[in-house]
Parts: sequence; structure tokens; C-alpha cells
Amino acid sequence: MPPFSTTVLQMEMNEDILIVGAGIVGLTTCLGLHRLGLRSLVLESSDSLRATGFALATWMNAWRALDAVGIGDTIRQQHMQIHGVEVFSSISGQPISEIPFTTRGKWGSHEVRCVRRKVLLETLEKELPQGSIRYSSKVVSIEDSGYYKTVHLADGSFLKAKVLIGCDGVKSIVSKWLGLDKPVDSGRSAIRGTVEFPDGHGFGPKFLQYIGNGVRLGVIPCGPTTLYWFLTYVPSIHGLDNGELKKNPAKMKDFVLSKLGKVPQHIENVFRETALDCISCSPLKLRLPWKILSGDIYKGNVCVAGDALHPMTPDIGQGGCSAIEDGIVLARCLGEVLLRKPTREDGEEGEEAYYKRVCKGLEKYAKERRWRSFKLITTAYLVGFIQESDWKVVSFLREKLLSGFLAKLFLKMSDFDCGQLSIS
Repeated sequence: MPPFSTTVLQMEMNEDILIVGAGIVGLTTCLGLHRLGLRSLVLESSDSLRATGFALATWMNAWRALDAVGIGDTIRQQHMQIHGVEVFSSISGQPISEIPFTTRGKWGSHEVRCVRRKVLLETLEKELPQGSIRYSSKVVSIEDSGYYKTVHLADGSFLKAKVLIGCDGVKSIVSKWLGLDKPVDSGRSAIRGTVEFPDGHGFGPKFLQYIGNGVRLGVIPCGPTTLYWFLTYVPSIHGLDNGELKKNPAKMKDFVLSKLGKVPQHIENVFRETALDCISCSPLKLRLPWKILSGDIYKGNVCVAGDALHPMTPDIGQGGCSAIEDGIVLARCLGEVLLRKPTREDGEEGEEAYYKRVCKGLEKYAKERRWRSFKLITTAYLVGFIQESDWKVVSFLREKLLSGFLAKLFLKMSDFDCGQLSIS
């Protein structure tokens, strides 16, 4: 038998926990389990870490979770703290509202930074034991095998797992196996980019937003030389074919520049100076929130997390943050059932008893994450609808009454503690 096949057989015998997807939630879950003394293997379809999305706003809830897994300070040292958000009308150019991030919430002082996705993923990877991630391992099918799940890969190999965790994004094969409905298209899209200013960008530690003309755009510093920006829009309103736009970064850039409205020159320069290979475009998808409440987000020894569980629009900056929360909660729930000594109620420790313990752990995880996911998806969708609407009544209410309220929702949704990794 060839050496590679021998390796696969060994993995079938030794890998109790399989995680599909080496994104933020997959690596956070793996590291959380490692901190508790549980080994897991991450299967990643690509041949290296993927940093799609450039950067993500990271709010208080995410920092509490990153501290729980032991990498918060490492990430902080590489990113500027953001002290507040200023919202402007791109129609008049006038300020609408300003909300400081210096207030204290229920769970402590608010903390906001814009974190480069590549830095976060590489930091998570460095903390993992060697061999925790198996690259070029695309999952093509899943089948029941008694108390195991057999995971078939594109190269013809297969692995058996006592626990299977889907962290494989909006096109998750694990969520499909669970029977969850596909995420739906919100009807909106986002163009995102990053730009480097080697001599410094000169922006203060503020999150700047411009709303109007049927779009929402934002600029936020990652550090003294790096800026992250985004523009969200409804393609149908602007007569755009997203399929064609995605293939042409120059057209993306031209479209963004055409929608800036009355912004200061230094804001316009951010977009003009962005290199074409630092721009991307993607549709905004979400899972219908009631499907989170009624659907199987876990079944037996299988569950999903991150975008495989709760894809949402980016309007409150909680997609990546909630994924990090998922990883901590999931690791803790599995640790609680797998690390404790068997009781008399468990019966003789064997495959059936192990399976039942895993089921209890995943049931608790699902219970903790259902309502949180429902609230985040719903809030993000409503905020996006109001901020991007071009209806005259909504535009008037947004600029005169609702802008401050909407900005405060960023803080309200981030004022959350997913808990520590410690096992009671």
C-alpha cells in the first residue's frame, strides 16, 4: 500500500475531532480545543491560508474571546485602537452623528480595532501544534458510519471522525449535510479594499462613514500606514452586473469613485490610491434568521459554526467577531463533556458513551448560539436596510433622527461576553 494511504488509515484511527475549514472560526475552535488539551485536525481545501476579505472590524466581544484563547495582546500590538465613529452625509457632506468608543458597557470598556485578516489567521496558526492543519483537503461528501462520520476528500482518501465541525463558510458542505437551507442573497453587494501609505496615512483613530446616494462607505485605519475601506450597494439599483464587475477591478474602482459624493479630498485619495489587486467584490448573503431557530445547526456529533452557521450582512461588523465567539463556546462545550470523568449514568466508556457525551456538548453549544445568531443577523439586516435606503422618508429619518441610534447599535451588539475556556 502506498505511504499516503497508510497515513490516511492512521488518521482514521487517531483523529477524534475533525474541523472542516481553516478560516477564523475553524482555527479559533482548533486552538480553543488545544488550550484545553484536546487534539483536533483542520481540513482546508486550499493549499495555504486564505485571507479573503482583507480586514475586519474587531469589537469588544471579539477581544474578550481572543483573550480567552490567549492571542489578544499579540493582535493588539499590531493594530491601532479606534476611539469612535463619525457619520457623514455623502449628499451634503455634513456630519450627521458622532459616537465615542470610550464608554463602558456591561462587560467593560469598549475596544475596537480593524484587524488584518492575514495577521489574525497567521497568529492563530502559529499557536497550533505542527500538523494541526491539513491543506489541499477538499471535503466532497459525508456519510454516517455508526458512531462516526466518514469524510470523503476530493483526492479519493477518507477519514473517520467522532466529532465533525463545519467551519466551511457560506457554501458549507457540512450545513448542507445537516439539512440547513442555503443562505439567501440579500440583494446587496460590497466592494472592499486596503491601501498602504508607507509614510503614514495621517488619519486619526476614527471610523469614518458616509451614507447617501444609495450606498454606504467607510474608512477605518488598521495601523499608522494601512487603511481598510468598504462600499456597500444594491447592484440592481445602480444597473450593475455583479458577475462582470467581479472580474474587472478597474470597473469596481471607477464605480466606487463615482459614488463618493461630497467627501473631502483626503477621503477620495484613499480610493484613488488603492491598487487594483487590493480590491474585491462579493454579494452579501445571510441565513434567514428564523431558519437558525428552527433548523438543525447540530445533529448528533455534527455541528456548524461561523459563516456555515450564521452568514450575515456586514452592517454591524459582527460576522468575524461572532465567529470567534463560536470557536470559544464550541471548544468549551466539547471540553466540558470530553474532559470530565465518566459518571455512573454514562455507563461503561465506549463508542456509544463517547457519542452521547459529544451530543450533549453540541446540544449545549447550539442552545447558546441560536438566539445570539438570530439577533445578530436580524440587527445587521435592518441596519443595512436603513443606512442604504434611497427612499426619501427613510433618508430623512436616517439623517435627522436615526443615525445616532444606528451607530450605538454597533456598541450594543458588541457588549457581549462568550465566556472563558475554563471547564467547571
